[in-house]
Amino acid sequence: MSRLALALLQTTTGTDPAVEAAALAAGVARMAAAGAEIIFTPEMSGRLDRDRKRLAAGIYTEADDPVLAAVRAAAAAHSCWVQLGSLALADPAAGDRFVNRGFLIGPDGAVRARYDKIHLFDVDLPGGERYRESAAYAPGEAAAVADLPWGRLGMTICYDLRFPPLFNQLAAAGASVIAVPAAFTRPTGEAHWEVLLRARAIETGCFIVAAAQTGRHADGRATWGHSLVVAPWGEVLLDMGEEAGEALLEIDLERVAQARGRVPSLGHARSFAPPRPVLS
Repeated sequence: MSRLALALLQTTTGTDPAVEAAALAAGVARMAAAGAEIIFTPEMSGRLDRDRKRLAAGIYTEADDPVLAAVRAAAAAHSCWVQLGSLALADPAAGDRFVNRGFLIGPDGAVRARYDKIHLFDVDLPGGERYRESAAYAPGEAAAVADLPWGRLGMTICYDLRFPPLFNQLAAAGASVIAVPAAFTRPTGEAHWEVLLRARAIETGCFIVAAAQTGRHADGRATWGHSLVVAPWGEVLLDMGEEAGEALLEIDLERVAQARGRVPSLGHARSFAPPRPVLS
């Protein structure tokens, strides 16, 4: 099975998990009916809210989260896989912080894999936007891959995109597709989103599937959109622009071996000593 029909949901997620749960379940149903075998959703698919007090007042554990439950039910009802980009969740191991956790859900509705975002977005942007993700979220500690009927999937989230070693490790662990669900800001998205995604595809010889948030959100932020699918040779196969919506695309996974055969850089990686300053 070298050909895979995948779908992306590009959303403008708000602050009400009940609304988002219904919208995601409906999107999964539509895309499965259109022929999608696996559906990818953005980072923070269930709730996008940078007001920590408001978020804390309605946060759920994984066991109780209504969005996760709705998407699991939709995957089972329509016999499709879903890469649920991420949810903000309470977790006792995180103390008074939350976790930003992505899920791979099987066609039986079972959670097949989890990934907690490793790299947290602590940035002051030139336009005055300020983000301190580490104040609200605990970082993950482990990379994650999971087996699909078509190959192996690597899981990342948003700011992870800027850290090539994570992607290289996922590829070395056998990933042929890497998911990059995101809520990229407009300034960083316009400047860096596409070029970084293409670079990670070229470096790893993987398909990169990046479902993204878009538009103006209820919490006041604006996100870049432009959900992309990038081939292992670096070509952009899909760009969803800035409108919320859904897209279906078929990819040929044989292109992974072809790209790696043309430039086998993964097999050429070597360990080396770090540079030391030269004393004059």
